[in-house]
Amino acid sequence: MQLIQMTPDLSAYLAADEVIDHDHPVVRRTAAGLAREAVDSYDYARAAFTFVRDTIPHSQDAGDPRVTWRASDVLEQRTGICHAKAHALAALLRAEDIPAALCYQRLRHDDSDGHVVHGLVAVRFHGAWHRQDPRGNRPGVDARFSLDGERLAWVPDPAAGEADHPELYATPHPLVLAALRAAPDREHLWRSLPTELPTAR
Repeated sequence: MQLIQMTPDLSAYLAADEVIDHDHPVVRRTAAGLAREAVDSYDYARAAFTFVRDTIPHSQDAGDPRVTWRASDVLEQRTGICHAKAHALAALLRAEDIPAALCYQRLRHDDSDGHVVHGLVAVRFHGAWHRQDPRGNRPGVDARFSLDGERLAWVPDPAAGEADHPELYATPHPLVLAALRAAPDREHLWRSLPTELPTAR
């Protein structure tokens, strides 16, 4: 699949905003701690991925009703769904001047016939984008940081209506962010997350 960088200016994928707030002290402090142990940018990116994947529980796996969406809140409260964790990882990467994009998959919603939009991160190294999935592993899910072939949590099954979205966004997709911001708790969020995203033209 050919990934599509939606914003030509690469600096957009380094920017701070209300969601990917890598200028926030919590993000800066976390990034500085990870950077101290890293030998280079690749090592830092892998460490940031592992940190978000393993130390911030996915709220569904943990049974946590709280909804987070701003990167600093995800890091401070240590909870979030896939989209929130993607925002946190993007912020940590950008804090160390590593371009990071948000991207998405359409997957079946648990064991139901419905679908839900799943959030990922793409990191740019050596002139190419590489998708990563920091949602958190569990039995049957083994996502890993990789620049040599994707190691995502799930591979979409087109026969089940699942799909990869090739678009790489500098900011969260508006439909995803609106659902996150409006949800009073995770149960409500689960009912309001988008089931698909419009195809970019």
